[in-house]
Amino acid sequence: MVTFKDIFKKSFVEGYSGIEITATTILVALIIATLLAIYIFYIYRSVTRKTFYSQSFNISLVGVTIITAAIILVMQSSVVLSLGMVGALSIVRFRTAIKDPMDLMFLFWAISTGIICGAGLAQVAVILSSIITIVIILLNKIPVIKAPVILVVNTTDIDVESRIIEKVKKHTKYFEIKSRNMTQSTLDMVIELNVKDGGELVRDVMRTDGVVSVALLSHNGDAAF
Repeated sequence: MVTFKDIFKKSFVEGYSGIEITATTILVALIIATLLAIYIFYIYRSVTRKTFYSQSFNISLVGVTIITAAIILVMQSSVVLSLGMVGALSIVRFRTAIKDPMDLMFLFWAISTGIICGAGLAQVAVILSSIITIVIILLNKIPVIKAPVILVVNTTDIDVESRIIEKVKKHTKYFEIKSRNMTQSTLDMVIELNVKDGGELVRDVMRTDGVVSVALLSHNGDAAF
């Protein structure tokens, strides 16, 4: 005797049994995903502003795109495989920290492209890649606010601070004393400031009586408005 429970189970399995995916569908989806992944590879290499370009991370973007597309294709073919895949991926933990927000954006771009291509919506992936590229190019053309620099002054006169500040004020409107390190006979100062002509500032401060050395350092901190 067939019960309502059996009918419900049968309809659930039939409704979510998945779709048949041919070898041609798989090949086309993976080829499109690969082409878009290579496109992402070249865009990342062109726009990255890192001092040291990470080729291994860039190559991993290509791999992530293709692998994600393959996973989505498998998940479409069978509900059982999709549930097993979700369970298997849920126990994976990635502990590599991504320090640059731009890297995180490219990683999500690669994953999204793989998902979209695997779902058979290649047109959406192409449009997405085109829009992201245009946005990156336009935003890269916006002038970047100049980041402040660090002025390090070493002196043998503990009363020279006021004279140093006067000379700093001549070259910049914005400055902030970050630290003072004083002994009975020496004074070391660290000043954050914005300056157009760093060389002239260093020479001017160096002419101050009691100043032993002056260093001007740049850093990758937040830009000051």
